[in-house]
Amino acid sequence: MRIGKLDNDTLNALILSKFAHTRSEVLCSPQVGVDCAAVDMGGRIAVLSTDPITAADKHLGALTVHVSCNDAAAAGAEPIGLLTTLLVPPSATEDDIARVADELSAAAKAANVEIIGGHTEVTDAVTRMITSAAVIAKAGERGILTTGGMKEGDSIVLSKWACLEGTAIIANDFADRLDGISQAELEEARGYMSYVSVVREGLYAYANGAHAMHDVTEGGVFGAAWEMSEASGVGIEIDAAKVPLKPATQKICAALGLDPFRLLSSGAMLIACPDGETLANGLMQMGINAAVIGRAGGKGVRTFAFNKNGANGSGKGVRTANGDMIAPPGADELYKLYK
Repeated sequence: MRIGKLDNDTLNALILSKFAHTRSEVLCSPQVGVDCAAVDMGGRIAVLSTDPITAADKHLGALTVHVSCNDAAAAGAEPIGLLTTLLVPPSATEDDIARVADELSAAAKAANVEIIGGHTEVTDAVTRMITSAAVIAKAGERGILTTGGMKEGDSIVLSKWACLEGTAIIANDFADRLDGISQAELEEARGYMSYVSVVREGLYAYANGAHAMHDVTEGGVFGAAWEMSEASGVGIEIDAAKVPLKPATQKICAALGLDPFRLLSSGAMLIACPDGETLANGLMQMGINAAVIGRAGGKGVRTFAFNKNGANGSGKGVRTANGDMIAPPGADELYKLYK
């Protein structure tokens, strides 16, 4: 099997189709493109999500905290606690474990979230350290937002820049392949890891009328847009020229032949809202870069979907502003570098 997330058809066939909705307390069941589960705890909604970190050697602890908290923020929920699992190969040292624990502690403090438990073990089932975390969060007064809440006519806003996490991982772990990239550019790219949290923009967008959000992870901006369209049943038109990209990202992707629109992009939030310009301006006033990159429904959005080979089918879909159809997310561009 190819490396990366299962494609959506396989995920549905092998996994999601096996699970039944049996508890009335469960408000949000698993489906493609949905970041979180939600459970009614008797008057208060708990939001939960889990994520592994498998594609990074450096900043493992920080990514573990922020990527999980980002899922909760996409539902408009405030992260409270994290359960973390650390799987350690026999070749690792105690210093390696302590370094990840220090990163977890520092990132949790920065995110105002508490590490409330977890599990650590040494196992020959892994060849490098792997983490996974489950976040527990509380929903706000509006309840939860879901990826499927996007409405016809919504603006599509992207916070910060695309490819921040992917660019930082490449600069940290694959610098030896980056001929023509200066040391200054590498250092700048490595610093993009500081942008990975999207909790601030998620809570701001929730408080200011967003209909739906999706944190942009594996599969990049195009993958996240497709998943939001799939979950909501509403088409999206993306203007690729308006997707914010850092210059170092553009150079690194060009050097390695990677598509920046399908590269791991934690640190960016895709937001569907009634008035994108007002929301983007509000984020900019908070010091968070933001741009309106497209729209949902309306003129120019056709009804189409794709099978695993990219052929037309039925249902809603996504296209770029020049009319090119966007296929469902496949393996992230980053995994090309591990071959």
